[in-house]
Amino acid sequence: MAQLPWITNEGYIVPSLRKRLLVAVLVSATALFPLAASAETITGALAKAYQNNSALNSARAGTRVTDEGVAIAKSGWRPTITGSGSIDYSSSHSNRLNRTIRLTTGNFGVEINQTLFDGFQTRNNVAAAEAQVSASVESLRNTEENTLFNAASAYMDVIRDRQVAVLTEQNLQFLTEQARAARSRFEVGEGTRTDVAQADASRASAVAQLSAARAQALASAATYHQIVGDEPGKLRPAAPLAKLLPSSLDVAIAIASAEHPAILATQHLVDAASFSVKSAEGALLPQLSASAGVSSSYRKTVPFGSTQDGTTNSANIGATLTVPIYSGGRTSALVRQSKESLGQARIEVDVQRDTVRQAVTSAWTQYTAAQQSVAANRQVVAAAQLALNGVIEERNVGQRTTLDVLNAQATVITAKINLASAERDVVVASYAILSAVGRLSVDRLALNVTKYRPEEHYNAVKDKWIGLRTPDGR
Repeated sequence: MAQLPWITNEGYIVPSLRKRLLVAVLVSATALFPLAASAETITGALAKAYQNNSALNSARAGTRVTDEGVAIAKSGWRPTITGSGSIDYSSSHSNRLNRTIRLTTGNFGVEINQTLFDGFQTRNNVAAAEAQVSASVESLRNTEENTLFNAASAYMDVIRDRQVAVLTEQNLQFLTEQARAARSRFEVGEGTRTDVAQADASRASAVAQLSAARAQALASAATYHQIVGDEPGKLRPAAPLAKLLPSSLDVAIAIASAEHPAILATQHLVDAASFSVKSAEGALLPQLSASAGVSSSYRKTVPFGSTQDGTTNSANIGATLTVPIYSGGRTSALVRQSKESLGQARIEVDVQRDTVRQAVTSAWTQYTAAQQSVAANRQVVAAAQLALNGVIEERNVGQRTTLDVLNAQATVITAKINLASAERDVVVASYAILSAVGRLSVDRLALNVTKYRPEEHYNAVKDKWIGLRTPDGR
């Protein structure tokens, strides 16, 4: 591999060219400054995730599947029409009469069946299906909020990990310079071999840290692509959603208990389970249905000679009453099973309430802690940088050792990395609070994206009597 002319075999930057390299970097950054206008924002990334995320699109398809349950349930109110037809041909030969008889018969008919009373099963099945649709819509809303939160978290992870990689690279440059300086002092008799070894060890450790930081940045970029559906380019810093957050933790918990889609979805599932119990009990009631039909039968004998040859048309109409007496215990077991499912659904509401409350409390405390951590780490960075500058000056006059400088530099880098993490945490925690209370939506974030409306598909299929194509033409 070709070696850059300003880098030595040990990886040190030649001092005489360091200034020219710095100037070149600054000129390049200035030349690229107009591109900042096209940098991605966190709202832009969230809009892309709302459109492109495959898990979210799968959840939308699942909601459309649930919509068809209403049309299926309503079919119990509608008539069924069946047609039937048959034709038979036979041939027989009589040796006594020395002739062959050929017989052709056919039957064709149409029958209509209409349920008049089914123990209120259809009515309850329709109500249960509608409740399932409502639960599916709330579950979709919950998935949308989780997707937007994951996108915000991935966005901030990329920013943080890129900052860590830059800081680690700066640390490597600093330690490279310290190693060069330690070697120079040793050569003129002002330092020791121990100073050189300590500087070289710190530099080698920084090389490994830089490699790990770059790998982490690439991993975060891959996660970003998975969630957002696009590669992370230049990302703008993001601010927390302070204006959209509730005024206190108690207010946040109250809002979440009333509005969180996970809780609302389980409440709708309780309604669906309740109607399913009534539908199962309806199987114990009498069933009444009516039917009507027309048919035509045809018969032809060759050679002709049967009085039954010709066409016969007929029509029928009637009603059937079915009274269930005993089904081997199946119906009773189904009713009991439905009641147990209802009990489980009611318990699940409490489970979701507890889960949401814990999520709100956790997000709120993390947000508060992250705010305090940002303020504290900024003070740490300022103090550590000041201390580093002082230690370097003291080392230059012989009052400090190279190890003191290396320790002070490690403190500065650690403080800067902690600050980057805290700034990431305060933004992510604000999105976590909004998600935990059930308000992390396209409308509240004012995302520039067409909102998906599940009710459009539901309204298109709920009363459909016939048709194989989906509303989008498939």
